[in-house]
Amino acid sequence: MVACAMPGASHAQVASSTPEATVREAYAITIRELADIEAGKPAKPPFRPPHRQRLMTKEFSALFARDEQFMKESGEQGNIGSDPFISGQDGEVKQLRVTVAERSVANATVFADFISFGPVRVTFRMKLEDGRWRIDDIVNRMEGKDYTVRSQLSQPYDCGSFMKKPCKR
Repeated sequence: MVACAMPGASHAQVASSTPEATVREAYAITIRELADIEAGKPAKPPFRPPHRQRLMTKEFSALFARDEQFMKESGEQGNIGSDPFISGQDGEVKQLRVTVAERSVANATVFADFISFGPVRVTFRMKLEDGRWRIDDIVNRMEGKDYTVRSQLSQPYDCGSFMKKPCKR
């Protein structure tokens, strides 16, 4: 399991102190979620409440909320068909290594490398927002091609209350 603790620091303080700490917290949640799924328990991945508001920028979190709202209203799959933290629908996280590739005053790129049926790299575009490092986009590689979760979530929907066009079930 991934540990990310400093004596005397709250969980939220640790997550916001560095870009890589936020990504490590997201993977600690992912690893717990995968264990819950395996045990037949309800799972709460990092891109769902209550985690996403703490881990993601307001804008990125709102895109996930809109996708979730579409699925609830339409009964159909949203624009994301897999777990962006494992870059697939099924998987595991073994031998996790989190590294900062680039960092400026308010932005960073963080790599999460791990084993899940083979080597996987997930890239996180981080932003300093309200004094905390948060995930602003996730880049997955599938079938040899990179795609950003933000671009997938920004695609139009056929219906939804957020579009003032009710879904018909």
